[in-house]
Amino acid sequence: MKLATIDQNRGHDKKSKIKMKNNFQRIIEQTGNDFHVAMTLDAAYIRGSMAAILSILQHTSCPQNVFFHFVASASSDASSLLGATISAAFPYLNFKIYEFHDSAVAGLISTSIRSALDCPLNYARSYLADLLPPCVRRVVYLDSDLVLVDDIAKLAAIPIAGDKVLAAPEYCNANFTSYFTPTFWSNPSLSLTFANRRACYFNTGVMVIDLERWRAGDYTTKIEEWMELQKRMRIYELGSLPPFLLVFAGDIVSVDHRWNQHGLGGDNFRGLCRDLHPGPVSLLHWSGKGKPWARLDASRPCPLDALWAPYDLLKPPYSFDS
Repeated sequence: MKLATIDQNRGHDKKSKIKMKNNFQRIIEQTGNDFHVAMTLDAAYIRGSMAAILSILQHTSCPQNVFFHFVASASSDASSLLGATISAAFPYLNFKIYEFHDSAVAGLISTSIRSALDCPLNYARSYLADLLPPCVRRVVYLDSDLVLVDDIAKLAAIPIAGDKVLAAPEYCNANFTSYFTPTFWSNPSLSLTFANRRACYFNTGVMVIDLERWRAGDYTTKIEEWMELQKRMRIYELGSLPPFLLVFAGDIVSVDHRWNQHGLGGDNFRGLCRDLHPGPVSLLHWSGKGKPWARLDASRPCPLDALWAPYDLLKPPYSFDS
């Protein structure tokens, strides 16, 4: 399958927009059986997004109950093309595309250790409560560089008890202090941020979010406040992750590690091959610099990239045919 061209799909785009409008109406009239998945969407990662969607549909017992919310950059002309590509591959998929305006975060983004982390769309996960309609009370947020090998309904149904806002796998063996700069830890006030919390690292590429509590607590503003501080004094090096840690670390519902076997893309510099973490696997996540489609196309795959390949709907014809 190839990306559809705009010329070939002008008529299809019109039909897609009508279908999206009908699907949006379905959200308003949703029943308790539906659950919601949010992902960002752009041309650079569409191949990964398509693989993630396919893996979700293949492994869930009720694909008709999954509604996808895709967030795309408003500054890009590719939204309709991306939507047409998804519709062509998944004609019965329930989805809507939302525009994210780069201006919402343009003045808040600080340069990080990898340029891909500085993309404004990478920060859209902080604005889901504003982008999605109020009747969507709970959503599973997923990155585009992963595949599921288990029913996403199990992840979506994880209870978020008490006053917690989100659920995600925690990794308390990770060196939490390394996610912030010496400037942060040496500041008497800032260093007390986690004083009353057992703060652990969690990966923001897989989260179950209670959007009602997020809205009630105005957590988008809390994240933005940390980003504003970062512009004045450099307190972290990694893109959109540290503000989430500053607001939520030590105060989330911990999810079994099987739901985010992350780091398969290696580190943020070289993207070297990595093995799975010990234990069962429900979700494989190629976080890090190395992406499976790029390594497969370059004929330099890592062993675990073979687990991603069966979901590759946009595989170039030269990838495996030689």
